[in-house]
Amino acid sequence: MTKIDAARLWSLNHRLLMSVIATVAEDVGALGLEVKELFVLSEVDEHPYPAELAAALVMPKPSMTVYVKRLEAAGFLRREIDAADLRKHRLLMTPAGRKAMQRGLTLLADAFAERLGRLSGSEQAQLRGLLEKLC
Repeated sequence: MTKIDAARLWSLNHRLLMSVIATVAEDVGALGLEVKELFVLSEVDEHPYPAELAAALVMPKPSMTVYVKRLEAAGFLRREIDAADLRKHRLLMTPAGRKAMQRGLTLLADAFAERLGRLSGSEQAQLRGLLEKLC
C-alpha cells in the first residue's frame, strides 16, 4: 500500500467518525454534554485519575482539567481524595453522569449502527476483524 492510499484510508476513517459525531452532537448536547465530555465520562471507570484519563484519551492535561471541572459542575463527576495516596484525586461518576453517559453512548452506537447497516453481516465481521487487527 502506498503512503497516499494509507492517507486516504485515514481520511475516510476520520470523516466517518466525525460524521457520526456530528449526527449526534445536538442530541448529546441535550443531555448536558459535549461529545468530548461524553468520551471522558466513558473512560472514568477504567481510568479514574485525571492524568491517567488524559493519557488514555490522548488529551492534554490542561484540557482534561477543564472537562473535569465542567463535568463536576454539571453533577456528572465528583472528585474524592484517594485513600491510598492523599495527594491524588480519584474521579467517580455520579448516577446522573452514568445515566447521561449511557444515553450518549447509545446515541453514538445507534448512529454508527445505521452506517454499519450499509454493510452485509459478513462485511461487518470482516471490518471488525480488520479494526481489531489494527488496534
